[in-house]
Amino acid sequence: MKKSSHKLNQKKYLLIFWLTFLIPLFIFLLLITGVALFGDLPPFEELENPKSNLASEIFSEDNIVLGKYYYQNRSNVHYKELSPNIIKALKATEDVRFEEHSGVDIRGLFRVMLRTIILRQSNAGGGSTISQQLAKNLFPRKKFETTWDKVVTKIKEWITSIRLERNYTKEEIMEYYLNTVEFGSNAFGIKSAARTFFSKAPSELTIEESAVLVGLLQAPTRYSPVKNPKNALNRRNVVLGQMEKYDFINEKQFDSLKVLPIKLKFQAEGHNMGLAPYFREYLRQDLGKWVAEHPKADGSLYNLYRDGLRIYTTIDSRMQQYAEEAIKEHFTEMQKQFFVHWKGKEAWGPIKEILVEGMKRSDRYISMKEANKSESDISRAFNKPIPMSVFTWGGDRDTVMSPMDSIKYYKMFLQAGFMSMDPHTGHVKAWVGGINYQHFKYDHVKEGRRQVGSTFKPFVYTVAMQEGLSPCQTIPNVPVVFTDEMGKKWIPENADDEDEGQMVTLKKALALSINRVTAYLIKQYGPQAVIDVARKMGITSPIDAVPSICLGTPDISVFEMVGAYSVFANKGIWTEPTYITRIEDKNGNILQSYAPRKVEAIDEQSAYLMVSLLEGVVLHGTGSRLRFKYNLTQPMGGKTGTTQNHSDGWYMGITPDLVSGVWVGCEDRSVHFRNIAQGQGASMALPVWALYMKKVYADKNLQISQGDFEKPATISVETDCSKYKDGKAAEENGGF
Repeated sequence: MKKSSHKLNQKKYLLIFWLTFLIPLFIFLLLITGVALFGDLPPFEELENPKSNLASEIFSEDNIVLGKYYYQNRSNVHYKELSPNIIKALKATEDVRFEEHSGVDIRGLFRVMLRTIILRQSNAGGGSTISQQLAKNLFPRKKFETTWDKVVTKIKEWITSIRLERNYTKEEIMEYYLNTVEFGSNAFGIKSAARTFFSKAPSELTIEESAVLVGLLQAPTRYSPVKNPKNALNRRNVVLGQMEKYDFINEKQFDSLKVLPIKLKFQAEGHNMGLAPYFREYLRQDLGKWVAEHPKADGSLYNLYRDGLRIYTTIDSRMQQYAEEAIKEHFTEMQKQFFVHWKGKEAWGPIKEILVEGMKRSDRYISMKEANKSESDISRAFNKPIPMSVFTWGGDRDTVMSPMDSIKYYKMFLQAGFMSMDPHTGHVKAWVGGINYQHFKYDHVKEGRRQVGSTFKPFVYTVAMQEGLSPCQTIPNVPVVFTDEMGKKWIPENADDEDEGQMVTLKKALALSINRVTAYLIKQYGPQAVIDVARKMGITSPIDAVPSICLGTPDISVFEMVGAYSVFANKGIWTEPTYITRIEDKNGNILQSYAPRKVEAIDEQSAYLMVSLLEGVVLHGTGSRLRFKYNLTQPMGGKTGTTQNHSDGWYMGITPDLVSGVWVGCEDRSVHFRNIAQGQGASMALPVWALYMKKVYADKNLQISQGDFEKPATISVETDCSKYKDGKAAEENGGF
């Protein structure tokens, strides 16, 4: 009986074993097989090329990421570019047996079943491996309708993770995973996360920084060091504890690291932030045209926000930084002066239309019109004080004012356009289209055109040089009369009475910006001859063939002016300003390369004579404060420009290796300084050029030449006015 009872018990236990373990396991294996054979699994081609959004990156000439275009801020990084610290932190926290399993961690699954499901231990952790999580990230789950959907989806992820393990190395899976995960704060992938939270490359992450980022993966908002710093600190220490538990760090390291505060260098990446935002926006528009004209091999179009293009530009991040700093330094003080200058008065005077136009261009007005609000309702809304944040040079400030008062406030800000380029290569090195992209979107480098004032005069003088005149040639400083077809007379006047009625050299006339001498020259050669030269030098803006252009009435962009002045520094060769060198796809294949066009605009001798004339502006004329105030002693030339009523201030500066231009003025021409002392180009624009060049020259790594301009091997006219003829001209004109 006992023997029979023992056999019955054995059968009973065996039956329980089969029912409890083997049969469920058998069913489970059948289920996996069924899903594998008949389930809707992603094809292997998709595993090789997952359709994740990949940001297109803009690189500077010195290989710094200037910015990105993206739906999701994601950039890929290779395994060799990862810090060992981030890999150790991830393994310790998410998958300590990563090197041992083949996609599914059986030990981990049993732990989940026993501790999480059976024993209900909430802190037991999950069983998903890094490979499984990667499968889930690559092919996001849909909303589960039933528990069955959830089970099938989980099995699909297991199968996909095994396929990943069979076709990729462990290093590739780790790289793949860290490129796909979300870290919050609009950072997708480890490269974006390292830059966003710590302003570092992934290779530079420390142990504690890596622990912060790995901690974010569980819940990016809950453990955000920006939004929830206490939670982030606790979570970081949990990760450090895991690293100590699995011997990735020792006990001493853990004890010292867990007491450290989280030191962020947080900079959320966005289109309004970072270096060169005006340039990046103009480039975005340019690339939109490129994308439309350059389809992929399959005929589809590239997506700038998803396809991970790599755009290599000519911008030098250091020079861009110096340009932005120079504008901020000068404008911070100049804007204070402007506010004081107009305190208690309205700068626009009786011209109220600019306020109405400003209102009608605002987003608030447009949205109210779309909502069918009446003009009276809109007027009341625009004159009702509300809380808002406004731009100041000391940072955005919270205040209370009406929308109309904010329009008046912003109309009072002086704007800027600045561009710097290498005259030999045509490479644009710095591009500052305005004072603050977040608040003022309009680009004053390429899009904006303003009257150029006396910076146009060198085009007139260039014609004279090509006709064989010398910088030492004397011209009578007397009134010049122009009569139009209707018999109306125009007589240009000088800014002052200096040398009235005297003979002055061309060098002195340009240095002091004497209007009558320029008028004399254009009357001799005609407006069309000047326009023809300007066209050869890259000026494309409309110019009327009238005598008044000699004083700078045309509206021209900073972009065109810098390109044109580069002809003087480049021996008469116009080199097209260029800002892209190449475009690559996400795999590094070159899609297009760029090389600037070069055209002989003027002869080499004329270019050198113009350099001599422009040097005179700095040595003795309106640009002389570069010497006595800013202590710039290097060889350089330039030209100031001031338009009617001081609405626009310009400075164009040339050196052997760098040509740069600055425009300054308000959004509306009717808003300006009321006196020449503050409103001239030498006061408004020249200081930006000076501050920029001081920073550039101080940075020896840039290797910008501080030597002299190269003189042609032969030159047929004398440039040293002390040797000109009998020296009488030089004596009468103070040596120049």
